[in-house]
Amino acid sequence: MALPKLTKLELQIMETFWSRGACSVREIQEAFPASGRPAYTTVQTTVYRLERKKALRCVKRISNANIFEASISRNDAQRRLIDELLMLFGGRAKPVMAHLIESGKLTLEDVKEAEKDLRKLARKDTSL
Repeated sequence: MALPKLTKLELQIMETFWSRGACSVREIQEAFPASGRPAYTTVQTTVYRLERKKALRCVKRISNANIFEASISRNDAQRRLIDELLMLFGGRAKPVMAHLIESGKLTLEDVKEAEKDLRKLARKDTSL
């Protein structure tokens, strides 16, 4: 199954599901900070859109409230976003890495962890 493309609001809503688990539309809406909280109907529309995209699924109904849970993982959604970002750079990671270094957002610990992952990947490739 292809992962759905998610908007900023959809990602914010998904983040609530990933951190809290199954929720109703009201619980999702109330999870937003009071200042800047989207209207209930906006959250409701977005949740049903996420259900159509198969990012959420309805797991039960309590009275007139549907309870939803995430159908895709945070990791899968993040990978989709990163792939989309890399497509903007022709699939090249170097400009993204250069920016992360220049902005100070890439730490030495991040680099060491990436090197470790690259070594594992190289060992896996040679064993095939």
